[in-house]
Amino acid sequence: MANPIPSACCVVLAVVVVYAQRHSQQDSHIQYERVGADVTMKCGSMDWDAAVTWTANGTDIDDSHLNGSYLILKNVDLTQSGQYSCYEGSSWHLKYQTNLRVGVPPKEPVLMCRSNNYPKGFYCSWHLPSPTYIPNSFNISVIHGTREMVCEKDIFPKNRCHIRYLQLFSTVKYKVTLTVTNALGKNSTTLTFDEFAIVKPDPPESVVAKPVPNNPRRLEVSWQNPSSWPDPESFPLKFFLRYRPLILDQWQHVELSDGTSHTITDAYAGKEYIIQVAAKDNDIGTWSDWSVAVHATPWTEEPKHLTTEIQIIDPHLSQRSGDNLPQPPPPPPPHSLRTLPVLSLFISSILHTLRTYHASRHRCGGGQSHHPPSRGTCPKKPRR
Repeated sequence: MANPIPSACCVVLAVVVVYAQRHSQQDSHIQYERVGADVTMKCGSMDWDAAVTWTANGTDIDDSHLNGSYLILKNVDLTQSGQYSCYEGSSWHLKYQTNLRVGVPPKEPVLMCRSNNYPKGFYCSWHLPSPTYIPNSFNISVIHGTREMVCEKDIFPKNRCHIRYLQLFSTVKYKVTLTVTNALGKNSTTLTFDEFAIVKPDPPESVVAKPVPNNPRRLEVSWQNPSSWPDPESFPLKFFLRYRPLILDQWQHVELSDGTSHTITDAYAGKEYIIQVAAKDNDIGTWSDWSVAVHATPWTEEPKHLTTEIQIIDPHLSQRSGDNLPQPPPPPPPHSLRTLPVLSLFISSILHTLRTYHASRHRCGGGQSHHPPSRGTCPKKPRR
């Protein structure tokens, strides 16, 4: 008896093939349209009066946008980019599918060429001043005199290529043309220059600024040549240093013909400074961009703190051993206090003498007295 399982598999496979054939009868492609344009889409080979249904990104489109079987989109904008599909009648057989991409043609590209590793060569980079919203392709050509040179594309960044010098110190100009193209148009730009004009080093690296001990108006600044500059011995760089305190907006500048350090001698004491350095070939080209800014504050003297020794005595210790500890003698009294007892004694003696004298006179008849005199206290008068 025949095995029924292989027969069932063949039936399922046949159904899948038929389904795929019915849904593969379509013309799928990408359609580019300019922003603001009116767009008309046909439903593949379907007649104008055929009953169809259109969808955009899976959502049904209202019949008001249909002219027969044609889809009409007025004044399209970026939001209308997406996948459009047309289905036949009520059977929903896919008859046509397109990916609508709305964008703009490219404007004139921005092209820049520069030699930051002279005398090895130079590089050119480019970008568009505004997006196009659709894919663009760039083509660059470099001509030196009558010779066309190869511009090797960099992996990163992608919109850059580099050219190696085949002849140094040439007076023949270079001509670089960049053309940008997309599905809606193209544009181009051209630069003409000699090799000396585009020399521009990268900014100096590892800039360091620090205070000078015991010098409140000095800052010591040092830096290194840019690592991309290949031969500083044969092609030395000069430097331009600028600095200012954060409290001011005006920069001070110093140009240095050699060396990679400088001491600022006119800094404001105690004020934080911002410092940057630029580099340039001694004879040709232009100044680099400014280095990363560093901050530093001149040396300031630390305030001196006065300390006082305080003798702390444990009161419990004093109570326990007070009898055994020698007691300091009391301080002598002031001179005025030392003479006060003597003076008081002297005055008391005088007052006592006066009182005794007056009492004796009253008792002996020297004056009127309301009290009888005491017996035997007055001397007897001599007889005449």
